[in-house]
Amino acid sequence: MGRWRDGRGRLTVLGDDGSTGVAVPLEIAASYRARTKGLLGRDSLDGAMLLSPASGVHTFRMRMPIDVAYLDRRLHVIAVRTMRPGRLGLPRLRARHVLEAEAGAMEGWGVRAGVRVGVVVAVDHLH
Repeated sequence: MGRWRDGRGRLTVLGDDGSTGVAVPLEIAASYRARTKGLLGRDSLDGAMLLSPASGVHTFRMRMPIDVAYLDRRLHVIAVRTMRPGRLGLPRLRARHVLEAEAGAMEGWGVRAGVRVGVVVAVDHLH
């Protein structure tokens, strides 16, 4: 799968039959600095944020409750939790990536344990 770089892309939620369900705007936080900042100081998020590599998150200094999905190395959802600000989430043993979104968003996208998601990185045409 390789490592991602900070940037933007699309999160796709795959249906049980392998079809692509929804596509959600995605911010990718792959550097230490971007992962550390995460959603701190934000009042909202259009879409989702992928923290990679990551196995757990905290919501200290966050302004809003968030949905957190823990993903394994093949991007299967291990678990989804809603966390209020000021919480420390326990790291998940098999988690390699963590997906964050506004609380309630993931249910609407069909992101739940057992589902596989895909990441499409936006191509940067400035090179």
